[in-house]
Amino acid sequence: MTRLATETCHRKNGAVSSFKLTDLNSVFQPVGPRLPCSPLNTTRSQTTADPSPFLPPGMNAAVRAVVRMGIYVGAKVYFIHEGYQGMVDGGDNIKEATWESVSSMLQVGGTVIGSARCKEFRSREGRLRAAHNLVKRSITNLCVIGGDGSLTGANLFREEWSSLLDELRQQGLIDEEAARSNSELHIVGMVGSIDNDFCGTDMTIGTDSALHRIIEVVDAIMTTAQSHQRTFVLEVMGRHCGYLALVSALACGADWVFIPEMPPEDGWEDSMCQKLSESRSRGSRLNIIIVAEGAMDRHGRPVTSDRVKDLVVRCLGFDTRVTILGHVQRGGTPSAFDRILASRMGVEAVLALLEASATTPACVVSLVGNQAVRLPLMECVQMTQEVQKAMDEKKFDEAVRLRGRSFENNLSTYRLLSYRKFESVSRRPQSSFNVAVLNVGAPAAGMNAAVRAAVRVGITEGHKMFAVSDGFEGFYKGQIKEIKWGDVGGWTGQGGSLLGTKRTLPGKHLDKIAEQMRIHNINALLVIGGFEAYVGLLELSSARDRHSELCVPMVMVPATVSNNIPGSDLSIGSDTALNAITDTCDRIKQSASGTKRRVFIIETMGGYCGYLATVGGLAAGADTVYIYEEPFDIRDLQANVEHLTQKMKTSIQRGLVLRNENSNENFTTDFVYQLYTEEGRGVFDCRKNILGHMQQGGAPSPFDRNFGTKVAAKAIQWITRTLTDSYKGGRVFANSEDTACLLGMRRRAMVFQPVSQLRDETDFVHRIPKEQWWLKLRPLMKILAKYKTSYDVSDSGQLEHVTRVRPRESNTTSAI
Repeated sequence: MTRLATETCHRKNGAVSSFKLTDLNSVFQPVGPRLPCSPLNTTRSQTTADPSPFLPPGMNAAVRAVVRMGIYVGAKVYFIHEGYQGMVDGGDNIKEATWESVSSMLQVGGTVIGSARCKEFRSREGRLRAAHNLVKRSITNLCVIGGDGSLTGANLFREEWSSLLDELRQQGLIDEEAARSNSELHIVGMVGSIDNDFCGTDMTIGTDSALHRIIEVVDAIMTTAQSHQRTFVLEVMGRHCGYLALVSALACGADWVFIPEMPPEDGWEDSMCQKLSESRSRGSRLNIIIVAEGAMDRHGRPVTSDRVKDLVVRCLGFDTRVTILGHVQRGGTPSAFDRILASRMGVEAVLALLEASATTPACVVSLVGNQAVRLPLMECVQMTQEVQKAMDEKKFDEAVRLRGRSFENNLSTYRLLSYRKFESVSRRPQSSFNVAVLNVGAPAAGMNAAVRAAVRVGITEGHKMFAVSDGFEGFYKGQIKEIKWGDVGGWTGQGGSLLGTKRTLPGKHLDKIAEQMRIHNINALLVIGGFEAYVGLLELSSARDRHSELCVPMVMVPATVSNNIPGSDLSIGSDTALNAITDTCDRIKQSASGTKRRVFIIETMGGYCGYLATVGGLAAGADTVYIYEEPFDIRDLQANVEHLTQKMKTSIQRGLVLRNENSNENFTTDFVYQLYTEEGRGVFDCRKNILGHMQQGGAPSPFDRNFGTKVAAKAIQWITRTLTDSYKGGRVFANSEDTACLLGMRRRAMVFQPVSQLRDETDFVHRIPKEQWWLKLRPLMKILAKYKTSYDVSDSGQLEHVTRVRPRESNTTSAI
């Protein structure tokens, strides 16, 4: 019998949450079809721990995923309460976990299994006691959720394991057989930290939720700041890492940001005050300055929020206020992104432990782009420590490089948008190129952030930027005007499309569009939108042989809640929609906590694309999700009803079923509701809810603001390069297929792909890609809902090494 255990511990200056899976001298007997990597007739012990100094939101989702995946492969799971302290103390701190014991955890922040400081674990005597408690239960695999200090401690524990067993045997606490059967300790780490300060992963568990807390406060502050014409200085967490400050500055369009990795140049006081003054002179009624708590100047003096406030008041006389967010950033409900990230990491951690051997180094499960990877734990820890060393030695460029591509890209994008590099308009470079920006298709949160970034980066590159209202319809009607730097101020936090957007395709109006491009001398197009934007770009590029005006660089940035664009794993707006679905499902599930025995049928948007339903179901803990891509019949519906009937016999007496709006033309939401109501009569009752357009509305999430900003900036940079390459004989002429591209996220990188090459990847009838990466998440969702299913491990992470010297980016690919 395989046994698993979970723990949370608290270390100096913070909390540590640990989570353990253990195998007590037994054979794996998987509940579902055997995983290719799970060796039968092999004794395994697995343990997961979170020794993070503080407990970030999303940790419970990781605990839930590891427990349920462990049970799925036939393991017996234990919680170890109070973290490393519980490991040292043993006894009642180690309790068996059941499937039901991790229900209702997804929406809860922190950790439900407790946390405590543990000085004893820092000593060998304490680790000896911990080892004894593990050996008594044959725990030989440890999964640690924490930061670099916690992971380093776990690795030390692993290195000492053999000597600890020898000492226990010499003291007579264990016998030869126990020492032999528990001779190896395997470790897999998951990084839980709101600071995102761990090298080797793009995002750590809890970071996105912390950004949600920050942006909620910033959005609220901006309304009062604008009313009173105030300057606000916001201090956010980040003693050694400026990720939260940097990304929140990008997401809210802050005027200035201070981060530890890149102190401001000498004379920053005058530069900052000049920029704030210029902003007010252009009509802005507020200024936002964001300060990471560990920010310093080039001479090592702290740059505090009070210091910045005093400077602004003294030099400019602006009414200035300070807001210190503090621990509110660590609390609250985890975001959809963090729940999905933690669930994917938890399952990946179990797979890594199943595959571990005597020669396998301790590894950490990381996220690079949209792909889970495994990296040697100590390589990541060493690089993380090198960042601090570089900062201490004032090698700030090196510190930024060591933080990784994601951090570097965020910083470079912020610099592009900062407007600092040109002290006056006259000193900006000027080109002879005119670039038009338009939104096409249904509105999606984050479109405005993308337009803002495109306009400002375009102006920075020296172009004259034009805004087209109401998509292609406004284009052929001549609704085109120049748009300036100040015109897009405050756009990042606005939902919908301020430019206006329609679904009209250009095919029937090509003559008029070509005429408008000639009238306004448009040299390049940036189209931000959904499936209509993709089809529209195809029509424009196909008409180049008939209209020379269309022989210009064209690029599309995907922006749709449906996330149904070929060539891109993610689209602007889909994260905001997922959070709307997840928040609504949380409230609906809570409403059933008192009534019991109730099943909710919820319809989501997405057209024929089941992304929102599937990933929303994973984030909300759905029991079943119906989508078009996975056909179902009446027998499947009956099996799902029976599954819920069995569930009602447990302590979890509620159900959640999601249905994509076009999943089946006959099995409508009303039909499913009526079927469940009839078949569940006497066992449970049903309610239905159609979420509708609330999924398109609301303020964009931090992810969509940041993603839209970075993608649009890259698109404009591509336009600049392509314009330069195609400018010959005094005019722009671009008619090759690689000058009409879609910029999409593919696994680990942003890739410019000719739209003509994406035709074969597209199901035009149903408006979806023929292959969709997220379908591999469906077995994971079913496993966590206690269905017996097979799980494809072909796409699971493989052990790699931390990359220190990266290849140069090409014109078609770039980091995210």
